[in-house]
Amino acid sequence: MHPGHVRTAPPTARSYLVTSAGRVGLLGGSFNPAHAGHRHISLEALKRLRLDRVLWLVSPQNPLKAGDDMAPLAVRKDAAAAVADHPRIIVSSLEIGLGTRYTIDTVRALKQRFPTVDFVWLMGADNLRQLSRWRGWQALFREVPIAVFARAPYHTNVASSVAAQRFARARLRPERSALLAGGKLPLWCYLPIRRHPASATAIRRLRSSMQTCIATAPADGPNLTGAVRAVLDDMKALDVVEINMRGKTAVCDDMIVASGGSQRHVQAIADKLVEVLKPLLPATPPVEGAAQGDWVLIDGGDVIVHLFRPEVRAFYRLEKMWSTFSQEHS
Repeated sequence: MHPGHVRTAPPTARSYLVTSAGRVGLLGGSFNPAHAGHRHISLEALKRLRLDRVLWLVSPQNPLKAGDDMAPLAVRKDAAAAVADHPRIIVSSLEIGLGTRYTIDTVRALKQRFPTVDFVWLMGADNLRQLSRWRGWQALFREVPIAVFARAPYHTNVASSVAAQRFARARLRPERSALLAGGKLPLWCYLPIRRHPASATAIRRLRSSMQTCIATAPADGPNLTGAVRAVLDDMKALDVVEINMRGKTAVCDDMIVASGGSQRHVQAIADKLVEVLKPLLPATPPVEGAAQGDWVLIDGGDVIVHLFRPEVRAFYRLEKMWSTFSQEHS
């Protein structure tokens, strides 16, 4: 692909926008893999920016990232669609049809094809910090309004980034973020939303470390799923759901989703699971989210456990997403 060279967009990509109303958020990235943090930002954008759609642009290859551990585009796109699971979040790889590689070229091509649509570029605070490394980043501010969403730990010094300082006078207050779409350019806004702990980099790191450990484990290893069941029962976990993933994904054999009645209950269950699983595995199972106690992921290799507070679980509907994936790949 050559930046700036534009071919006719695929019909499906065209229908996504033509059939929608006029305010569309664009969330671009590798989605390697897509995770609940992407969905969280998208739902916040729909609400706060009063958007009609959010379009996830799954990039063939991010120019700023190495491709060594990049999953195939089709795999990333399918996984992203499973994570999105929302009628107003559309997952697309339309940059292939557009013939673009860089964000500035993609935005210009979309504006050319859909002149009646008001686009807003969506990004996390981590991307704002490195935005000055993007090709045509200053031109991007003059092509499309930009919404920047809080993401730990980058939210603490957003204003110090090169891009924020360069366009300081174009910054919109968060309470006026609904004015971004269709606003006079340049225009951008930082939204201090509730931060989500999910990170694609952390997910890949967890998966890689655990796969290395499992590769060295005895073939007749322990019943990890049974051990998890026993802990959840003993700790009075709520609404335990087991999803059989054997032969359907390389992520795990079994996925277990459960709730705790409070943050402290979730944290206590997580601590007990780590204590029980540690002697059964070649290494201590990696854990994400334990400090917050809203959503804790424990990666036991063959079994992955997600622990939630009930209201957080209801918001993300993780078991629905993975149950649908499991059925479709049966």
